[in-house]
Amino acid sequence: MRNFILPAIGLLLLFATSLSAQQRLTVSGEVRDAADGETLIGATVAITALGIGATTNEYGFYSLTLPATADSVTLEFSYVGYQTAYRTVLLQAGLVVNVELGAGVQIEEVVVKANSFREKMRSTEMSVEEISVRQAKLLPVLLGESDIIKAIQLKPGIPSGSEGTTGLFVRGGGADQNLILLDEAVVYNASHLFGFFSTFNTDAVKDLKLYKGGFPAQYGGRLSSVIDVKLKEGNAKKFAATGGIGLIASRLTLEGPIQKDKSSFMVSGRRTYFDLITRGINAGNKDNPDYSPIPDYYFYDLNTKINYKLGEKDHLYVSGYFGRDKFGFDGDFFDFTFDWGNATGTARWNHVFNPRLFANTTFTYSDYQYNIRNKVTGFSFDLSSRIEDATLKSDLYYAVNPKHTLRFGAAVTSHNFRVGRLQAGNSDGSISFSSGQNFRGVEGAVYVSDELELSERAKLNSGLRLSGFTNGDRFYGGLEPRAALRYLLSSRLTAKASYARMYQYLHLIANAGVSLPTDVWYPSTSRVPPQRSDQVALGVSYLLGEQFMINVETYYKYLQNQIEFVDGARLFANNDLEDEFALGRGDAYGFELSLEKEAGRLNGWIGYTLAWARRGDFTTLSPGRPFSQQGFFRPVYDRRHDLSVVLFFDLSRKLDLTATWVYGSGDLRWLPAGRFTFQDVPGASFQAVVPDYLDRNTYRLPSYHRLDLGLVLRFYPKRGESDLTFNIINAYDRRNTFFIYLEPEFNTVTDVSGNEFEVPKRIAAKQVSLFPILPSITYNFKF
Repeated sequence: MRNFILPAIGLLLLFATSLSAQQRLTVSGEVRDAADGETLIGATVAITALGIGATTNEYGFYSLTLPATADSVTLEFSYVGYQTAYRTVLLQAGLVVNVELGAGVQIEEVVVKANSFREKMRSTEMSVEEISVRQAKLLPVLLGESDIIKAIQLKPGIPSGSEGTTGLFVRGGGADQNLILLDEAVVYNASHLFGFFSTFNTDAVKDLKLYKGGFPAQYGGRLSSVIDVKLKEGNAKKFAATGGIGLIASRLTLEGPIQKDKSSFMVSGRRTYFDLITRGINAGNKDNPDYSPIPDYYFYDLNTKINYKLGEKDHLYVSGYFGRDKFGFDGDFFDFTFDWGNATGTARWNHVFNPRLFANTTFTYSDYQYNIRNKVTGFSFDLSSRIEDATLKSDLYYAVNPKHTLRFGAAVTSHNFRVGRLQAGNSDGSISFSSGQNFRGVEGAVYVSDELELSERAKLNSGLRLSGFTNGDRFYGGLEPRAALRYLLSSRLTAKASYARMYQYLHLIANAGVSLPTDVWYPSTSRVPPQRSDQVALGVSYLLGEQFMINVETYYKYLQNQIEFVDGARLFANNDLEDEFALGRGDAYGFELSLEKEAGRLNGWIGYTLAWARRGDFTTLSPGRPFSQQGFFRPVYDRRHDLSVVLFFDLSRKLDLTATWVYGSGDLRWLPAGRFTFQDVPGASFQAVVPDYLDRNTYRLPSYHRLDLGLVLRFYPKRGESDLTFNIINAYDRRNTFFIYLEPEFNTVTDVSGNEFEVPKRIAAKQVSLFPILPSITYNFKF
């Protein structure tokens, strides 16, 4: 694989160099925030007199190639929520114009927001969702902990997992089919507290973008979505601090210049204090013999970033993330600890070869692991799993002219897997056993994409990605074509279509409907081929007046080599894990509708999804292992209806109200159709203990709905600003299902001898709910 990737990188760089040698009249540069020096992603750069324009890429870079007849031009720089800036320049070869935009707007807000909608309509991107950090902080959230992943789940096509969790099931895909990137490094488990909070501290986040389909060619490795999260770069103008104190956690972000306008830093930390409270309670009851100690639990996050401007054409960024959950119990005869977490690192170099050619070269490191340690009176039990990645990639952006843009690049990743490592034994060594597997793999890809404006109405983005994976002597690979077409039917109506093929070479071994810390990542092997998906989507967007935008999309996704488990699968401490697998296929299709309003004091969106997902035609990898399901069945996350209403009401400079209401059809569960009973000895009670399972996932849980309310009260002291955020979760006390358990019910009967015993009457399904009405308050500050 390395012999394939490295020459490809060389060829691409050679191609880029030859392109850059061609002289054209080009203006390029960066667009940044005047307050803190952060690059602005998606800012518009236009020359109105010539009818041409461009937008900044994800690194804040733009490039405009102009007709040779022009002598001087006026450039217009705009971004939603910022003042529009104008620069009149005399054209010359290699002209660089860097601009900083100030906050606030000089024109009516309605016009600015309408322009934002029009930019979305003119783009070839579809099946893309974004949410701003400001919106994420305003939304009412569990226990006051702002969560940008929870916020994006309120968009159509992204139903969440069960009550309170951050599991993502995008367009009928599984929880393992989401590529989550933090500053371009992969995050393998993006949750804390068993899924109730995500790993992303909103104070440290700059931007989030989620692709549900129409994937750009630079992305690969997962079937259903790409979640691209970018951290703040750090305030290059002045020192600043942001933080908050909540019911369960506190957080603090520090940023500022190392050398003003040239280098900066950002450090952001968050920690819960469950353990401090429970330790105090335990200490207060240490003399109570009837008291059962409360286990320790806490999590923390640490984000860091440094950026340095090496010169006019070079910029270096280094960032890192480290997060951990720790759960433990220390008793007289029993000790138990369980910890899990992610670590990522990114080193990124931006280089401008010339005004039309921009390159980003990145090295990333990712590590996810969990460890379970258990000691019981001389006997120890340790279970762990780990996946570790190192990636080198290069992405190049070439602006041929204002109507034609090329992107191309290559990447190679080294994977290291430690699957289900078990070690157990007693203290004197007389009993000892272990199990587990280690794998190494290399994944690589090269890609090219071409965005071309075919006419004033039509624009096409076509791409091709060649990916491959090797594990031992087994190699898999394939072509992944991508295409997206936009056609303007009128100034207010646009139609879009997209197609994308994706390969996924890593699999998540999880025996649950939600992601858990103990889930194991497993590579493709000689027996386990990579997963593959083909997705086609059609959409229409309509600008209703100047304040509303309606989006309608429909999609169909075909999935191959999907993994399920045989009946009675044994997933822990199993060196023959592949014998528990069954391979099949599936599909998902649906309809998504959204109505957005971004202007005015009252804004927000309504999103609705009608969707179907199914799996079937499964064959076991090990002959003779049972897989009783015949034909197709629905996965547990097959949710028919999903509706969300999100409202932001700006009452005044000091007061904001927010409300969210969500509704979802109940998820599916695989429950036994009945149980066999037996009587141990004559006269003894009957026991209903042997479940009888039929078709998978035939029981649908009750529908889910919930109203959350929020209020933000701001204060403006002499230095900085602060606020009190009040949240009420589940405002009308809906008892939604967290899980279902089964319990037998008995009748008491008397035999002819007068002996009483119990006979099973029925098996009752009983519901456990998690959240009643749950208020919270958080104090936030910024200076």
